[in-house]
Amino acid sequence: MNDLSRRGFLGVAGGAAALAGLAACAGTGSPGTPQESGGGGSANTVDFWSNHPGTSKEVEQKIITAFQSANPGITVKLTDAGKNYEEVAQKFNAALAGGTLPDIVVASDVTWFNFALNKQFAPLDDLLSAAGVKTDDYVDSLYNDYKFKDQHYALPYARSTPLFYYNKDLWKAAGLEDRGPKTWQELQEWAPKLKAAAGADKSVFEMPDGSNYLDWYFQNMVWDFGGNYSKEWTPTFTDPKTVAAGQFLQDFAKAGYVKFNKTPEADFGAGLATCIVQSTGSLGGITKAAKFSVGTAFLPGDGNCPTGGAGVAIPAGISDERKKNALKFMEFLTNADNTVIFTQATGYMPVRKSALDNQSEKDFLAKNPNAKTAVDQLPKTRSQDYARVFVPGGGARIGKALDQVAQGADVAQTFAGLNTETQQVIDSQIKAKL
Repeated sequence: MNDLSRRGFLGVAGGAAALAGLAACAGTGSPGTPQESGGGGSANTVDFWSNHPGTSKEVEQKIITAFQSANPGITVKLTDAGKNYEEVAQKFNAALAGGTLPDIVVASDVTWFNFALNKQFAPLDDLLSAAGVKTDDYVDSLYNDYKFKDQHYALPYARSTPLFYYNKDLWKAAGLEDRGPKTWQELQEWAPKLKAAAGADKSVFEMPDGSNYLDWYFQNMVWDFGGNYSKEWTPTFTDPKTVAAGQFLQDFAKAGYVKFNKTPEADFGAGLATCIVQSTGSLGGITKAAKFSVGTAFLPGDGNCPTGGAGVAIPAGISDERKKNALKFMEFLTNADNTVIFTQATGYMPVRKSALDNQSEKDFLAKNPNAKTAVDQLPKTRSQDYARVFVPGGGARIGKALDQVAQGADVAQTFAGLNTETQQVIDSQIKAKL
C-alpha cells in the first residue's frame, strides 16, 4: 500500500464528478504569490467558501450565528462560492492563481486530493494538536478519507452515501415486497411489474447523467458485478467484470427501463419514477416534495456502497493566525451538536461518533426511519476507487464514457479508451508527485 491511506468503515459509530478542465488543473495555482503568503485577509474574519451542500445555507448561517455568539472577537463571512463542489474548486483554483484566498473551503471527494498533492491545502494535524482538538470522536473512515502521507487535509463535513429510493405505493401496486433490490439483476427482474404498475408515462428507474455524478452511483453497480474502476493506481476498466457492469447498464437502458437526467430526484418526488439512486443529502428535499410514501434501502450488493460528499479544508497560503481561527470555526461547525443540526436539516451523515448518543438524534432517527437507513448503511460502505477520486478529471472522464455507453457506444471499446486515458493521466500528473 502506498502513502495514501484509505480505510473501510470500522463501525456505524466509527457528490461528485469534476469538470474536465477544472479537475485537470485543480491545484495548479502558481506557488509563492502574495495571496499564498497570507495577504488579503483579516485574521479576525473567517471567510468560509461553501456551495451550501443539500441547500444548507440557512443552517450554515444558524451555526455561524451560534459560533459568533460564543466567540465575539471573530466574524465568519459565509461566501457563496458556487452552486456545486466543482464551482467551489474552480473559484479556489482561480484564487490560487491570483486573488484573495478564503480561510475555509468546502472540498469534495474528487477535489481535495489534487490540492493536497500540490501543497495548496494546509495539513491539519499540527494545527489540531496545537489547538488541543481531539479527533478520535470523528467517524474514523470519514476522517481518514482525507489522509495523505500521514497528514489529514480536511475535516469531514457534508458527508454522504447514495441511497436507493423507491415509491412504496407503486411497489405495492406491483405486488413487490417492501424493500429494495438485493442485486441489480433483481431490479431488472422487477422492472416489467413496475412498468405495468406505474404506467407508460412514468420511468421505472432514473439515474443522474454523466455530468451529474453518474460515475459515483455507477461505482456501486461495478462493485456489485465484482469489478472496479481501479486497483489503487492501476486502472481496471477493461476487467471483464467492469465491462459486464457497463453492458448491464446499457442493456437495461435499451430495454426502456432506465432514464438518465440532471435531477432524477425531481422526477421521483413528483411521482414520475418508481425508484432512483441519489445521495443521502437529497433525503430532506425528496421527503418534502413527495406526495406518496417514500421508501429507502441500502444500495444493491452487500458492502458495495461508496462514501462521498465533502469536507472542509484550510488553504496553505494564509497566515498562521488565520489558520488558527479557521480551525476554531471548523471544529465548531463539525462538533457533535452541530453535525446533528446539519444532518437533520439536510440528510447528510453525522460525522461524529458521539452524535448517535445525542437524544435529539435518537429521537430524530426513531421518527425518520429513512434517515436511519442511511446511518445503518454506513458499516457497509467502501472508500472510492482511486481512478475516480484521485486522478485529475477522473469523475468527468468516467461520466463522459458512461454517457456514451448509455447512448449505445460499444462498452468494451469505450472502457478500453477510458482505461488508456486514465493511465496516461496517472503517469503524467500523479506518479512523480507520489
